[in-house]
This record gives sequence, C-alpha cells and structure tokens, in this order.
Amino acid sequence: MKNFLINNNSDTLLIFFTGWGCDESGFEHLKSGSDVLLLYDFLDLNLDFDFTKYKKFDLIAFSAGVFIASIMNFDFKIDRKIAISGNPYLFDEKLGLSKEIQNTLCNINEKNADDFAKNYLIKTNEEWKIFHHSNRTISSCQKEFESLKNLYTENSQKIKDSFDFAIIGEDDIIFNISAQKKIYGKRLNLVNNARHNLFFRINRYEQIFDFISKK
Repeated sequence: MKNFLINNNSDTLLIFFTGWGCDESGFEHLKSGSDVLLLYDFLDLNLDFDFTKYKKFDLIAFSAGVFIASIMNFDFKIDRKIAISGNPYLFDEKLGLSKEIQNTLCNINEKNADDFAKNYLIKTNEEWKIFHHSNRTISSCQKEFESLKNLYTENSQKIKDSFDFAIIGEDDIIFNISAQKKIYGKRLNLVNNARHNLFFRINRYEQIFDFISKK
C-alpha cells in the first residue's frame, strides 16, 4: 500500500485507511490538529512507516479501507477506531458489496466515472462542486480492485470487527444499510441525506469524532 503523511508537528497520529481508487487528493480539503497518515492503493498489506515518534493513535477507515484496517496488526494501542461507509466483510455478497455493485465497480471507465460519482458517491450539487477526483488512472483502480478481492480471499480468517463506532449515509447504495445495522448494531450512526462519501460534509477530521461524541 502507499502512504501520504500530512505533518502538523503533532505527537498524535490519525491513521486513515482511504477507500478503493483513492489517493490523497480526495481529502486535501480536510484539516487536523494531528498528523494524518493517509493509506491507499491496496495492492498489498506492506506499510513502510515509522510510528515511533507518536504517543497517541486514532484510526479512521473508509469504504474498502474498513476491510484492510480489519486485517492489519499494529503493535501499539489505538484509542479510537471508526468505520465510515463500509464494513470488514467487503466481498461477502450479503454483508458487503452485492454482486450487482461489484459488477458496477468493475465496469467503471473514463466515460462513465463522473456519472458513477454523481449517482453513487455524493448526494447534492453542492457536493459535486467541491468533489475531488483521484489522480489515479482507471487501470490502476481496477488493478487495486482485483488485489482487494485476492487479499479478501487470502485473509478472510483474519478479519476482525474491532471498530468502536461506524458511520454511514442513510442513502448509501454501495453498502446495504440493513447489513450495516446487523454488523454494527448500536455502534452504527446514520447521516441524514447522504450517500457514500461523507467527507464533503466536514472540513476537519476532528468533526468525525465530534459527531460520534454527540450520539
């Protein structure tokens, strides 16, 4: 996997597992008082990063990144783990991505990528105006999708749901809301009038934790 560090000279690190097809450009509008380590392009589970300078850790995982986070092992304590718009059982057709959604993702190309974003990722015209496209190529994204399927098969016995809270838009059509409720129970928080990508509703990572604390 690739990583991108946002250095705010903090001794607290927010580890952020982004979603399929993402890179840092999709989250460049978000600020934080912590250092932020963005992880993306999950072709493998190798994470080359020195964590030793940090005293405190939080973790946020988004979409396909929820699965990747669920099979990673860290040798330090993570204070808070939040899953956004996803669950660990990514390729379980009942709990994760349905066969129909998997086929949709496999058939994204240069011509229909914008339509996919408008119909599946965001809810409003205002969100589209500030939508940040990934700088990755379609072929890179499809290669990652195949890698995610292989990683899921190879690591299915290692999946663990250790998330403290989960958040999903009530109008998400990528992950089934009923399945999310079944998995997370009282840990699940619904966002009104929202689809899959919730990050255009906030401008700071800390707002995610603020939202949870109010529940």
